[in-house]
Amino acid sequence: MRRKFATPICVLVLTVVSSLAAELAAQESRDPRRVGRREVLSRSQEIALARSAAPASVSDSAAVYVFTDTGYVMASRGSNGVACYVSRSWPASIEPHCFDAEGVATIMRMHMREVELLHRGVSLDDAEREIGGGIAAGRFRLPRRPVMSYMMSAGQALISDDGRPVGNWKPHVMIYYPYLESTDIHRGKPDLQAGVVSGGGSVNANFTIVMPEFVAVRQPTAPSRP
Repeated sequence: MRRKFATPICVLVLTVVSSLAAELAAQESRDPRRVGRREVLSRSQEIALARSAAPASVSDSAAVYVFTDTGYVMASRGSNGVACYVSRSWPASIEPHCFDAEGVATIMRMHMREVELLHRGVSLDDAEREIGGGIAAGRFRLPRRPVMSYMMSAGQALISDDGRPVGNWKPHVMIYYPYLESTDIHRGKPDLQAGVVSGGGSVNANFTIVMPEFVAVRQPTAPSRP
């Protein structure tokens, strides 16, 4: 792959902020529908959906965050470095994720903050400007290595980039690698069976790999405590 993670920090910050500004100027005009209040589910529903993002061997020992009207809060402490939550890129979407430890410290925190801001009615442009500023100020950081994210929940309700509901599209995992390009992986037409690059060239670039089956949503048998 052409780009490395060990980029000088001054160059990295300037690149990130300028990339975010360019990306979001386009997103703001395309997707104003992404701004607005998200549904707040019951604590037990949210926990069950969050854990269903990954197989039990991963999610049962993971920390869990739940979405409230004022933002995400920890509902259960984990022991394996993984954390799970339900993202909401659109007001009506349900996107259970589990991130590995590096993802928890980086991509997940930015995702959650964006959802919180959009829920409050903050524009995409302003939300991403805050995140870009947070990277520049050191409140957020990009991964130092590729990040693993699971999205295998049978309960996911996804919405495409152009705003079309696609339901529980396919179980998949994503390997986040900032600035990854499709040409880094493919030399011809992308093949979903072999994995595809999403968000190519951006700070949120990832390699998406379809998995053979969904993970069922299991209702918890007892309340989870922090």
